[in-house]
Amino acid sequence: MSEARVQRRLGAIVGADVVGCSGMMGRDEAGTLARQRALRAEPIDPKVVDLGGRPVETSGDGLLIEFPSAVDAVAYARDVQRGPEQRYRDVAVDPAIRLRVGINVGDVIVDDDGHIDGDGMNVAARLSRPHSP
Repeated sequence: MSEARVQRRLGAIVGADVVGCSGMMGRDEAGTLARQRALRAEPIDPKVVDLGGRPVETSGDGLLIEFPSAVDAVAYARDVQRGPEQRYRDVAVDPAIRLRVGINVGDVIVDDDGHIDGDGMNVAARLSRPHSP
């Protein structure tokens, strides 16, 4: 019996995560969720669309997004990291929401439904999460 050939392509994957989210949720769950939702509504989700990205996975405070090019991935990362700073510039919010973003360009595996997975995704996810000691 032969194995089916795995479909692969090069992907520019962005992993994004809210820095210190668990601690913020412990101190002010409703306020933290409200600020995260506001940032998703503007600029996070619209920037995905503007730059031709495609959300691959979302969970809690984390996102994995595929972009058509590394240039688009970097533009997205730059713009969404500036978003919270600009939104809360004149408002005393403690602690401020900051996004940790990692970008990986690498092979991804594509299944029949268009879902992607593989090492290219895993590296991007690890880059956007805190490092263990």
